[in-house]
Amino acid sequence: MDVVNFRILEALQEDARMPFTRIGQELGMSSPAISDRVKKMEDLGVIRGYKAIVDPKALGYQFQAMITLRAFVGKLRPLLDKVPQLREVRNCYRITGTENIIMEVVLEDQGHLERFIDLLIAYGETRTHVVLSQVIAQNPLGRPLAKKD
Repeated sequence: MDVVNFRILEALQEDARMPFTRIGQELGMSSPAISDRVKKMEDLGVIRGYKAIVDPKALGYQFQAMITLRAFVGKLRPLLDKVPQLREVRNCYRITGTENIIMEVVLEDQGHLERFIDLLIAYGETRTHVVLSQVIAQNPLGRPLAKKD
């Protein structure tokens, strides 16, 4: 990964539909050269895909929350098997510390939140943090600080 690849990644993270000709113009390179570099990054797994960013509120999800869960003995594996089936879960992570899991969820209303927590308490003790606002979203990844000149 050189500086040029990081600049290409910055452009694509800003707008994944940005034409390679425009990226090439900004970097002083041809469109085929940009295309070749992007293809190599895709093949290496640096670029894992391209997705639409959807506003949950536009779909009727009025609540967003972070829920941590401390699994009961013997319940972590069943929970990990269940989570992929829960449509409310946007992201889920195994974590260190007192809790085992933190998940980002979207919910239609307060009743939906209550039903979702009722489902989770069969697996462990939960803590819910309702999101008031999003301070930063999809912050682009750049070159690691250790590699900067």
